[in-house]
Amino acid sequence: MAFLTKDKVFSKKWITDYLMIIAGSFILAASFVFFITPHKIVPGGVYGIAIVVHYLTEGVFSFWPDGIPVGLFALLIDIPLIITGIKVLGPRFGVKTVTGSILTATFNDLITMMRPVGNAPLVNDILLSCIFAGVLAGFGLGLIFKSRATSGGSDIIAMIIGKYTHIQIGRLMIYVDSVIVLFGLIAFGDWAIPLYSLIVIYITGKVIDLTLEGASYNKALIIVSAKHTEIKQKLLVDLERGGTYLNGEGMYTGEHKQIIYTVVSRREVAILQEFISKIDPDAFITVMDTKEILGEGFQSLNQKVSD
Repeated sequence: MAFLTKDKVFSKKWITDYLMIIAGSFILAASFVFFITPHKIVPGGVYGIAIVVHYLTEGVFSFWPDGIPVGLFALLIDIPLIITGIKVLGPRFGVKTVTGSILTATFNDLITMMRPVGNAPLVNDILLSCIFAGVLAGFGLGLIFKSRATSGGSDIIAMIIGKYTHIQIGRLMIYVDSVIVLFGLIAFGDWAIPLYSLIVIYITGKVIDLTLEGASYNKALIIVSAKHTEIKQKLLVDLERGGTYLNGEGMYTGEHKQIIYTVVSRREVAILQEFISKIDPDAFITVMDTKEILGEGFQSLNQKVSD
């Protein structure tokens, strides 16, 4: 059946997922109502299209004097996309996505109706609105994605493409939404709108990846030193960190070298660098940022997959 769920209803995982969907949908909707829609920013996706339609239909319908509600129009576009998502991404995707889409649309229009100022912006500074919009929208979408759901629209397109390409969802959304921004340029004829919209899209994509993968405070080190035994002891005994020996050979001298590969925290990088500088000032050290560390001593790969 299309809407069966693997998670047991009312289990801890089920409750956690749906709480994230509710919170994420509310935060996402708030970013539209307070920061995006009032400035006519087109952040891509069905909501970008819905915002354009909202302003183009202003005064057209007597029962919608301000234009077709953004949430309602976005939900109407979402329906065929959700059906496609269910077929491609699976039935469990469908249940949560329907929930996320309906909640985001509902929250969007409810918050709008409850505001006495209608479409007035929370702050008049457009750039400041773009920054806060990107952060809130990215965090909201990140929470929704962590529950294996989506709010609909370009999220579904990005997740479908991501399933086959393994490209980061945040990056894919930047590509998809950038195309939709052109629709806003054509509709409003103002070059400032797509430029501000791209700022929102970029920040949103980055915050989504940060929310999904977390902020890593670890560094990966590659150390080439004749004093590798002492460095190994420092890692194992003092820092209580592991590492891996890699066999290497100097390109110029042809000398065999023992290369240490290890991952430590930012604080431990400074401790290790100071130690190595004392025992081997000629050591060669490469310090690299890490996006995500899975395995012994860090987050379990099984836990990552099951979360």
